[in-house]
Amino acid sequence: MERSVSTRLVFSTIADTKIALAVAAARNTGYSSFSEELSITADGREVPFKELPDAHGGRLHYMELAEPAEVTVEYSATIGGRASAPDVAPVDLIRYVRPSRYAESDRLLPTAYAEFGGLSGGDLVLAVRNWVSKELSYVSGSSRVTDGAAETLMNRRGVCRDFAHLAIALLRSKDVPARLSAVYAPGLKPMDFHAVAEAYLDGRWVVIDPTGLAPRSSMVRITAGRDAADTAFLSTVGGRLTLRKMQVSAVVNGDLPAEDPTLLEVLG
Repeated sequence: MERSVSTRLVFSTIADTKIALAVAAARNTGYSSFSEELSITADGREVPFKELPDAHGGRLHYMELAEPAEVTVEYSATIGGRASAPDVAPVDLIRYVRPSRYAESDRLLPTAYAEFGGLSGGDLVLAVRNWVSKELSYVSGSSRVTDGAAETLMNRRGVCRDFAHLAIALLRSKDVPARLSAVYAPGLKPMDFHAVAEAYLDGRWVVIDPTGLAPRSSMVRITAGRDAADTAFLSTVGGRLTLRKMQVSAVVNGDLPAEDPTLLEVLG
């Protein structure tokens, strides 16, 4: 399978703004081919940036802008084959079972045990996926960037990150390590960056997507972390910016695979 992905961002900054981008596909092993291009300009001039390793093959691109500017970011990649299953670090099995900013598993423990008390393993992972898919309505613009899993459950609606946060929190409540992955998702409509959940099961990370909006087997990992706080595609670490335009594209060069929510898949 060959996939082509791209991103174009335009944003304006104030003086002394420091920016971290997470738009590049993760450089994990196993791909048969991997080519990419990244261009960053400010008012038409090239901007120097540093590539910093992030978790699970992800990469951050960091820049500092002393003067106010209009910045354009253009990224594209063509990727052949599928990534190898990522290594599982012992510390991840601790980090990803703890409550976090947007996945408050401690608050959802009664719900998790009421709904999934007798389940474990793959049965539990699939049950959580199906329950979140049934209980939530996907409504664009229905949630705030400050909403966590508990608020999503009360509101019974959200976007992809809300679906993923609720699934992650419920799994952690049942002592299953779970994390959020930001991905390019061929077949997604409307096209955007996408968020899915990964659960640790039988020595590997399996991906679930309660939204069911795109086939998991065609997704390309960007980065992964505890929740959306770790995986934002654009963030400031000093100063301020205003996003003006965003275009995301992700396609399979060939037939888009079918999605089967009953299967447990590894993100590749």
